[in-house]
Amino acid sequence: MELERQRAVVVGLARSGVAAAAFLARRGARVVATDRKPAGELSEEALSLEAQGVELELGGHRAATLAGASLVVVSPGVPWDLPELEAARRAGVPVMAELELAFRSLRGTVAAVTGTKGKSTTTAAIGAMLREAGRDVRVGGNIGEPLINLVEGSTEKTVFVVEASSFQLEGTEAFHPSVCVFLNLSADHLDRHPSFAAYARAKGRIFRNQGEADWAVVNADDPAVLDLARQGRGRLLGFSAEEGRVPLPEGEPGDAAFVESGEARLRLAGRTETLFPLASVRLPGRHLAADLLAAAAAARLLGAPAQAIARAVASFSGVEHVLERVAEVRGVSFFNDSKATNVEAARSALEAFAGSVLLILGGRYKGGDFAALRPALLRRGRAVLAIGEARERIVGALADIVPVLWCESLREAVELAYRGAEPGDTVLLAPACSSFDMFRDYAERGRAFKEEVRRLQPREPGTPRHGDAGAGGDGTREHG
Repeated sequence: MELERQRAVVVGLARSGVAAAAFLARRGARVVATDRKPAGELSEEALSLEAQGVELELGGHRAATLAGASLVVVSPGVPWDLPELEAARRAGVPVMAELELAFRSLRGTVAAVTGTKGKSTTTAAIGAMLREAGRDVRVGGNIGEPLINLVEGSTEKTVFVVEASSFQLEGTEAFHPSVCVFLNLSADHLDRHPSFAAYARAKGRIFRNQGEADWAVVNADDPAVLDLARQGRGRLLGFSAEEGRVPLPEGEPGDAAFVESGEARLRLAGRTETLFPLASVRLPGRHLAADLLAAAAAARLLGAPAQAIARAVASFSGVEHVLERVAEVRGVSFFNDSKATNVEAARSALEAFAGSVLLILGGRYKGGDFAALRPALLRRGRAVLAIGEARERIVGALADIVPVLWCESLREAVELAYRGAEPGDTVLLAPACSSFDMFRDYAERGRAFKEEVRRLQPREPGTPRHGDAGAGGDGTREHG
């Protein structure tokens, strides 16, 4: 993609926008980066772009700047229907996501993972499997590094494993994964997308450019995913983690990933092989085993030997902020699932535990029905600790079946959960909401939770270290 001397505008100076602006400047483009925030609310990394030759327009987006560009690149946090972006499109200016810019600039093979929940675990697992196989693999997108930061030095042998959100996919045109994984689909981000149908369409763009030589690894137990996949042209490989179910849809090729006799298996071109024994999975919860099954199928399609996949699974301990075991304090276990930012992800996390759970729930509401948590809470919920802007919704949906404690901060929630727990219980942060009312992002929220758990650690053997309930817990908001 020729960028030298092009007038490029980057909209939104969060992580991906900063990376895109720096990349464009290195490639010789004349770059303007714009954000609604004033300079005092931006990161040092964003402000340092000026030293790289990037012009900053802060405190608002100027329609004339965007309409006069040769190219507009949009950070995922920026609404795709922003009026200034609409004006640029009407002026004939190409408008694309950072993911699209990266795709047009890289060399190698792309594998992409999407879905409502499980993306990070699956993406990281595919990367681990390919590394174990000795491949030049680069993992990024909505996890870790922005994809644009990974393209330098890539070759035809490089494999990019990309976590792709609906925000990123809605801004793509040429993006073309040779292998894509679609894990599941349920209501999410309805604070951003106008409807569930619009959210699903954005996700479905992952199949848009696939051809008959490409692969779509899809959840055979999710009809909505199958419907979207059948609109594409890639070869379908269904997966199911239900023991003994071999998903071979009638009239479609007989390729599938499934669980049988305690083993994850792959049937491809009429031949069945074992990918890994379920007993080697170190992650809690059936849903994470399903993510590893999908990852293993994708890694195999990308050329990783089954033996390498099995070794990677045996050593894979998951990713930060996804059902991450933090500590055990006086017999009470603490798990950080801050990345469970929708109701379905929180439900799966809750169901991963056999004993009683005290669930920290809440934040900025972005769609979904908290009542979907009722069956799991009836079986194993000891209490719900409600935080953030969604507290009133949580109380209304759940207070008649389980004690719901209204908490002013994450610190207070951790303290009250610890005080109410009994040995053998689990305190689980699975908020089912975004973090932007209290924290910069889910990662900052997860780190804050882990810090509050550390405060509970005994100063001396047998002496609990309690903090002051109600203190701290606020962070900065992110929008662009």
